[in-house]
Amino acid sequence: MATEATVTVPSDQFPLDTVFAQFPDVTVELERLIPSQDVVIPYFWVRGTEIEDVEAAFSEHPGVNRIQLVDSVEDEYLLRVEWSLEYDDLLSVLTETGIPLINATGTNRQWTFDIRGDTRSDIAAFHARCRKLGIPITLTALHELTPVDADAAAALTDKQEEALALAYERGYFESPREVTMGEIGDELGISQQAVASRLRHGIKHTLEQTLSEPERPNQ
Repeated sequence: MATEATVTVPSDQFPLDTVFAQFPDVTVELERLIPSQDVVIPYFWVRGTEIEDVEAAFSEHPGVNRIQLVDSVEDEYLLRVEWSLEYDDLLSVLTETGIPLINATGTNRQWTFDIRGDTRSDIAAFHARCRKLGIPITLTALHELTPVDADAAAALTDKQEEALALAYERGYFESPREVTMGEIGDELGISQQAVASRLRHGIKHTLEQTLSEPERPNQ
């Protein structure tokens, strides 16, 4: 049965660790993504401080090949990163084992990862591989997934749905973007920060509902 686990590692055991020495109050949150050999968790949010040159603040860290600022809203920064997988760290184990990442948040004390395996043995294999490589992970929670009533599942609020629909219609998710958060905010009559919050939470709720649905048989 599918199993979810929460593991922690000290902050100095993960790429970007030295950023906490420079900015001890920041929180780093990785954007959820199923790892692959080509792309490994390419986006993350930095929150909790204003950084004059956020790209320079992060670009020299071990384990990072390249970093680019994608968007910013006051003291929140969205960055795209190309990781170096030459090191035996938790990122390389995620890639090697194919374990999907549900959530990951880092502070100056530790990183907390929520992961999911198709079976409990997948989680055990992930844990064993980390231990073999000397990665000091701590398993803090482990539970099997149970069916969730549709009414209890996370749902979009009207404001989140409105923001997502408008962002999609105006081309916010295109590359390059055809509209900014500020322009969406002007149209909705809200601040740029409020737009960022609605989009972020709306996307999170949508993913939670989509990824929790039973696997459909091939047609």
